[in-house]
Amino acid sequence: MSLTFYYGSGSPYAWKVWLALEHKKLDYDWKLLSFDRDETSTPEYLAINPRGKVPVLVHDGLVIAESNAIVEYLEERFPDAPLWPRDVAARAQARQFAAEADGYIAPVQRRLFQETLYTKEEARDATKIGEAQAAILAELARWEARLTGDWLVGELSLADFAVYPHIRAIRRVDDRLPAHGLGERWPARIAAWMKRIEALPYYAKTIPPHWKG
Repeated sequence: MSLTFYYGSGSPYAWKVWLALEHKKLDYDWKLLSFDRDETSTPEYLAINPRGKVPVLVHDGLVIAESNAIVEYLEERFPDAPLWPRDVAARAQARQFAAEADGYIAPVQRRLFQETLYTKEEARDATKIGEAQAAILAELARWEARLTGDWLVGELSLADFAVYPHIRAIRRVDDRLPAHGLGERWPARIAAWMKRIEALPYYAKTIPPHWKG
């Protein structure tokens, strides 16, 4: 069996797949593509994924792009250490939460990045940053209300692996530009849930490489 995982450091979608691969204890090779060097646009990579996006999984010659398709393939092809809850209703809810991560958390996260990390200091607009922070806090409040146990849907699942990378990306602003992050406004249950994810035995391996410097 040959599994190769192509990813970009810091991509929440790639991070979701990486957590899934580690959760399932699969043997795989990984190839880091640099966004700064535009390595997702090289002829070699475009021959693998013509859209020039990450992540991509190649399994014995089969190329699978798009993170949701990849994790579903992993679940069907390698059913041990399931990614979804066993209960049908819980499984549906976990899939809903995973979809909401991409549809609702990602846009507010990107908005804050655009107003802070992707804008030069002299051009930053305090009003726009405040609006981006308010949108994030409103979204996080919804997830805080859902966290009534250790994990989003009873047991650890892909819902957690899908939501965490987007929320951790928001905290990246706190790491790099504390004045523009959420600071003390992080919801308590979300902060505790993040620590549980970060305590998983395979978590450290999946941290975006450029965040470790």
